[in-house]
Amino acid sequence: MDGRPVGLAVRAMLASASGTVVGRVRESEVVAAALAAGRHVLLEGPPGTGKTTLLRALADGAGVPLVLVEGNADLTPARLVGHHDPSRVLTEDYRPDNFVPGPLVRAMTVGGLLYLEELNRVPEDTLNVLLGVLSEGRTHVPRFGTVEAASTFRLVAAMNPYDQVGTGRLSPALYDRTCRVGMGYQDFDHEVAVVVAQTRGDAALVTRAVRTARASRSHVDLRVGASVRGAIDLVLVADQLAEVRDEQVATDRTGLDAALTALSGRVVLAEGCDRTVEDVVAELWAASASAEEKPCGDGEAGKA
Repeated sequence: MDGRPVGLAVRAMLASASGTVVGRVRESEVVAAALAAGRHVLLEGPPGTGKTTLLRALADGAGVPLVLVEGNADLTPARLVGHHDPSRVLTEDYRPDNFVPGPLVRAMTVGGLLYLEELNRVPEDTLNVLLGVLSEGRTHVPRFGTVEAASTFRLVAAMNPYDQVGTGRLSPALYDRTCRVGMGYQDFDHEVAVVVAQTRGDAALVTRAVRTARASRSHVDLRVGASVRGAIDLVLVADQLAEVRDEQVATDRTGLDAALTALSGRVVLAEGCDRTVEDVVAELWAASASAEEKPCGDGEAGKA
């Protein structure tokens, strides 16, 4: 958009984020500032780094809707923009009142944040539709007319730059129309706080779960590691397993079973690795019980 659109309330956005998002102070500040300045934003980072949570909090603080759309190869221009109801077209021909708005038109009309996930999976012709909106603040819909974006409309797109399967490269034109914010994994203490907030689990178990997930990201035998979501699931599954097994606190064996369940589908072996995913996860779980930390459970290591 040219000129200076109506600014979103930056302090209200930050107040909302501070009450919802664990850590992420810098990212909250720069994203809120970019949105308040009328800019569109591209969030780059691996999954499980809190991008959606942050955007929901900022939208709530700004008092604008968050319109969520998943980017994939099936996101055609018609699905993004909208389409005329085929059954009504047959009887009424093309009329403005039989147009079914897609997420882009809805967000433009109500002045919301259009949150487009997995941007680098979106087909090129659909991305070209977005370029016009980012440049002009409007889009033309055949047989419907021109849709003007409300002054508070913003696009926030997200992508995982490390995912090479089914993705494409973004054009310089799209980067030129957005402000990029990198969102990497949080530090250990913040990830522990996230897991505690989501699970209310035993402190020792939470610590081991976070250590295990974090270690998977740098393990030599893994190409892709687990996000904090893996640690959350590990704790939740372990708590339920402990109840089934009549354990006051999850034992080491129960923690291992939970780790295998929560992480083995999330991590990806490196090319040429001749080990199994289960072997690597078991190694990570065993290594997470350091001498400095109280091990979870009653010390049944090696009985899995």
